[in-house]
Amino acid sequence: MRKPVVVITGAGGEIGHGLIEQLAADGTRLIVTLDMAPLEVPLAKHVAREFTGSILDRSLLERIHSEFEVDMVFHLAALLSTRSEFSPVMAHEVNVEGTLNLLEFAQHEAESHGRPVTFLYPSSIAAYGMPSLDAKRTAGRVKEHEWTHPTTMYGCNKLYCEQLGEYYARHYKQLSAESIAGRVDFRAVRFPGLISAITVPSGGTSDYAPEMIHAAAKGEPYACFVRPDAQIPFMAMPDGVGALLKLAAAPRASLTQTTYNLGAFAPTADDVRREVLQAFPGAQMSFIVDTKRQGIIDSWPADVDDGAARKDWGFAPEFDFERAFRDYLIPTIRRRYDRNR
Repeated sequence: MRKPVVVITGAGGEIGHGLIEQLAADGTRLIVTLDMAPLEVPLAKHVAREFTGSILDRSLLERIHSEFEVDMVFHLAALLSTRSEFSPVMAHEVNVEGTLNLLEFAQHEAESHGRPVTFLYPSSIAAYGMPSLDAKRTAGRVKEHEWTHPTTMYGCNKLYCEQLGEYYARHYKQLSAESIAGRVDFRAVRFPGLISAITVPSGGTSDYAPEMIHAAAKGEPYACFVRPDAQIPFMAMPDGVGALLKLAAAPRASLTQTTYNLGAFAPTADDVRREVLQAFPGAQMSFIVDTKRQGIIDSWPADVDDGAARKDWGFAPEFDFERAFRDYLIPTIRRRYDRNR
């Protein structure tokens, strides 16, 4: 007998950590993970089965298919934005071909056990591409269908995979004698810049916000790579994890679209600097603009309209700008470095 499970790819990342902990606490589904590296021991104890390998390995996916009855997939595995710019072919292989493999996997699972497989996909604000700063300034809060002309490989990958998901959900093999669309219940969220208090920023395009806090907490000077007026939406990591779980639990009939914007707060880089200085008055922060990275930030909206997510499935972030920094980010990051002194 195959066992009904939820599959999480890219489970070793921080979103994966949060999902595993909350799904394990809920206890309604067994958890199967797939990642390139083994999970940390405290996390692995919550998992029924851990597979180590690549989402490009179809034989590995077939093995999971043969052993388990999968009714939900959180497809988190991806090559992220900065690395994707340096390795665009690899980014396409991992982000597009890997996602296509997972969509086919979900389709086969649904056909095998006779009910839809819910497929959760984290897309990104990188799916947008504003043509100019003037357009960005006048656009206001951007809706899902507006300005979808990404300028980065990662953004192109994410936008295309949103379309692939909609194809599987609504149009899969539409010329077949019998309709087999709808067996993959694809649900995507376009995350803004996700800020975590747990992981150390690794040079991502939106990492200037957490980098300011880490540098201040360590007592090191920091030169921000974007202009003081640079602005994109952000979200605290716990709200990101919570949003995926809330969307996964939403009744299918309540969803009016397959991809939803998410936002929480949209500070300028100078807003972030002032908030960090309030917590660390002696911090040394300056602005030395990296024109290439600034160009990417300028191509993303200053804010997004997430009204559809709030209306359809009750999205409501707990952390606004002040609470995210004062109650979550700054105290947690401060403790990290206080322990090391």
